[in-house]
Amino acid sequence: MTHYSISIRPFGVHALLIEWPNEVNEAVLENILQFENYLRTNHLGEDDWEMIPAYNSLTLIYRKAPINFTEFSEQLKAWYTQLEEASLPQRFIWRLPVCYDLELGIDLKSVSERLEKSVEEVVNLHTNHIYTVYGIGFLPGFMYLGGLPPSLELPRRAEPRLRVRKGSVGLAGKQTGIYPQESPGGWNIIGSCSVPMFDPKKEDPCFVSVGDKVQFYSITRAEYDLHKIEAEVGIYKLEKTMWNA
Repeated sequence: MTHYSISIRPFGVHALLIEWPNEVNEAVLENILQFENYLRTNHLGEDDWEMIPAYNSLTLIYRKAPINFTEFSEQLKAWYTQLEEASLPQRFIWRLPVCYDLELGIDLKSVSERLEKSVEEVVNLHTNHIYTVYGIGFLPGFMYLGGLPPSLELPRRAEPRLRVRKGSVGLAGKQTGIYPQESPGGWNIIGSCSVPMFDPKKEDPCFVSVGDKVQFYSITRAEYDLHKIEAEVGIYKLEKTMWNA
């Protein structure tokens, strides 16, 4: 197992930030998830600790008392050297439905023109890849999905919209993602996901975790409308399989 050079810095009196090499790399992300799982399993299992992995960092938050940064950072470095036998947490691949209807994918036509591809080619490229969840943020439940094929890479819109519809699926740079609620946004919208990504009424409001995988599949407008109804009444069944079983 690769040991990376990590740095640790305070993040307020109740938190600290552990940083790995500054790169979007799945091996780095796996190392972060492995260390998070090791800490939860062996040292920081109590409910007072919150851990937030993302891209090349792991934030540790302890709400019960201030953290002695000097002492605790040295302890973390020592624990990191003991990571050899630690396992990764269970991860899943989620199949999520997307309707690429031009009424919902309001930028799909312009995206296809800018990429010099047909709409069908753009949809096929977007659905034929499996994406990695590198982070969840910006909005509750907003997944930053890496692994976009280079042929779909586009910069953000020059002028962000004040309102992007809930469920909109967008492209920006090397990433794709789903807007979990209506909000301003500058991503290029190519479709809409028919199932909610965040529900504050549930015990686990966001069903996806950092490190999980996502694959989109195309649905018709009629299927989209049906899924929306099923999700509203709580009978829609999400499709998932174990990724690293």
